Amino acid sequence: MTLPAPSHQDSSALDDGREVLRAEAASLNMLAEALDARFARAAEMILATRGRLIVAGIGKSGHVGRKIAATFASTGTPAHFVHAAEASHGDLGMITRDDICLLLSKSGETAELGDLISYTRRFSVGLISITGNPESTLAQKSDIALILPDAPEVCAIGMAPTTSTTMSMALGDALAVAVMRQKGFDPAQFHLFHPGGKLGAQFLRVGELMYRGDALPLVTEDQPMEDVLMRMTGTGYGVAIVVHDGRLTGIITDGDLRRNMDGLMQRVAGDVATRSPKTIGPDALVSEAVAVMNGNKVNALCVIDEASRVIGMIRLHDCLRAGVI
Repeated sequence: MTLPAPSHQDSSALDDGREVLRAEAASLNMLAEALDARFARAAEMILATRGRLIVAGIGKSGHVGRKIAATFASTGTPAHFVHAAEASHGDLGMITRDDICLLLSKSGETAELGDLISYTRRFSVGLISITGNPESTLAQKSDIALILPDAPEVCAIGMAPTTSTTMSMALGDALAVAVMRQKGFDPAQFHLFHPGGKLGAQFLRVGELMYRGDALPLVTEDQPMEDVLMRMTGTGYGVAIVVHDGRLTGIITDGDLRRNMDGLMQRVAGDVATRSPKTIGPDALVSEAVAVMNGNKVNALCVIDEASRVIGMIRLHDCLRAGVI
């Protein structure tokens, strides 16, 4: 398919897109320079809370708030989004004295946040705000107010939340990451909250995916090749693992069979096996196993313990099926 030549309208749209991105990037630089000790105190306040981080906002700030709550929750800080309007009709009961609130409003005068602000003050619930107006009701009532720089919205009429929501979301990310680092949140903990999808697959351990027990195609050094072939065919893995007293001594693959076709049936497993095959431990990441297999152009690895005993086998095909590749 041949694409049409760019029109004047295409060029204009491209210029507009670049202008918006540059303007929003500039606003993020302004935000980074404007951060002060209040940011550090906000992070400390979140770290110290015994309950959850409750995030709320209305309109575009509400959408941003949902994302901020999700980011905190996925990085080790229990967090929940509460719709500000629903809060006034019973959902305030979701907020306990052990919680802390993060409220978002560019103007700081959003009417729907009024009951939430009053509730936090009445019951001494910690209140952090993200707002563009340091003189607003929200800022003045907050324990800590994080103020957005006065950067213009980049929409065509300068009114639709664009720059301000970008800064708010980035500031939420910055808070979440700062708290995450202070907690020492590590990949193992990350996996607990991301067991599914591509992210979860990256943290799978070999021991979670390997074949074990009776499923392993184990043969002994002196086993006739007729038996070995039956074992390879029966498991359908295309390999046989050669052991002596449970310890790995070699592996037989389809390639080994082809290289030893002459008199194959008169031999035993030890005559045909490739010695010192590549191995991996059960606690290694599956992604590490994939790297070993790709680097050595093999399709399976024996999984061994510290005493070189075979405890499992992992195949490239199963890594692919698990979404690691």
